[in-house]
Amino acid sequence: MKNPPLMDAATRRWRAALFLFMLATGVSMASWVARTPAVRDALEVSTGSMGLVLFGLSIGSMAGVLVSGGLVRRHGGRSVIALGAGLLVAGLAVIAGGAALEASAGVFGGLALFGAGMGLAEVAFNIEGAAVERTLGRPVLPVLHGCFSLGTVVGALAGMALTAVRFPVGWHLAAVAVAVTAAGVWTVRAVPAGTGRAEAEADAQDPGSGPGSETGTGQGAGGERTGGVRGQLAVWRDRRLVLIGLIVLAMAFAEGSANDWLPLLMVDGHGTSATAGSLTFMLFAVAMTTGRFAGGPLLVRYGPAAVVRASALVAAVGVALVIFSSSALLAGAAVVLWGLGASLGFPVTISAAGEGARPADASARVAAVSTAGYAAFLVGPPSLGFLADHVGLRNAMVVVLVLLGGAALITRALRFPVPEREGPGTGAAASREGRPRTGSDQPDLV
Repeated sequence: MKNPPLMDAATRRWRAALFLFMLATGVSMASWVARTPAVRDALEVSTGSMGLVLFGLSIGSMAGVLVSGGLVRRHGGRSVIALGAGLLVAGLAVIAGGAALEASAGVFGGLALFGAGMGLAEVAFNIEGAAVERTLGRPVLPVLHGCFSLGTVVGALAGMALTAVRFPVGWHLAAVAVAVTAAGVWTVRAVPAGTGRAEAEADAQDPGSGPGSETGTGQGAGGERTGGVRGQLAVWRDRRLVLIGLIVLAMAFAEGSANDWLPLLMVDGHGTSATAGSLTFMLFAVAMTTGRFAGGPLLVRYGPAAVVRASALVAAVGVALVIFSSSALLAGAAVVLWGLGASLGFPVTISAAGEGARPADASARVAAVSTAGYAAFLVGPPSLGFLADHVGLRNAMVVVLVLLGGAALITRALRFPVPEREGPGTGAAASREGRPRTGSDQPDLV
């Protein structure tokens, strides 16, 4: 059994660059969220009008997420990351200027640019992270997303401190834009060119090559190539990928619901103070960060199916306690379970989407599942607000509980599909020996 390959200097820079920029995007997102009240006061608008301003972020994010996978296949991951970083920095600068000039339209436009940059970069980062995993033969995406979570903690703490001393929001966001620019320049220089695009070109030139190409057709699920819009849609004809997509929808919904509603859930649902609600959210973010940084050894030992199943169940217990407990203290403590359980589901599921496929197909599959997950982040949690108007926020969270339970029932889809043994040097033995050993090769013990 082969050991994972040693990491050379170029791969080490590649991985470090992804970690750094994900940290920077987390800081930038949390910095904006922490200063939202200050921006609203600067614009002198009502809460309802501020909701319309915030809609710019949703529009930009969804647009970026939807086009990112296709752009990676056309231009490569590094180019898309560079474009996303540029839009993100431009968005921060425009938001800062709009707040300083008390221009709602400026903040709306800045948020649209910021969201588009985030959407473009994050899908591209998942494709790059999955490529690093294939190179190293060990988990990378959980730590990559852990860097984003760590960035949100750092950004939130800095934002709270600067708010307390009444530091101008425009200068704060401008300083963050400068820091993100520096991180983006170093990242683009360290990331190799052509990830995603090079794989697609190689597939077109030699369609019979690569792991998983048993028929020599160079076709993805449903008999179509994975390039182009039709090819990107064709990957969803794979039943296993559909199940993986359902899992990532549930796990992303659980994470996004906490991000959007947890402080208000504690205030309105359990009668805590606003400060206690914010601290509860901070506890959730710390739990998410801890779970992502500590999850690698669990993946290597037990495999993704077992880990995601256990994660969904742990998160479900946490959500259930938050919903049904009459004690605010117990509900606040249960947020730790919610955060730990939700921490690994999204990155591990995205990683599993590309397992066992040729690099060209893997990029298309990772892009498809990433897009589904980010759509759940953007669309799912806000829909809880409409439901909460009728049944209350605590009762609306039952939707999250049901989705987590459903995800736990279908995690077998995350197991790496090993072909049957057909003879010496083929089948399962060849599949395992032909690529580095990863957590998905481990036995499912749950």
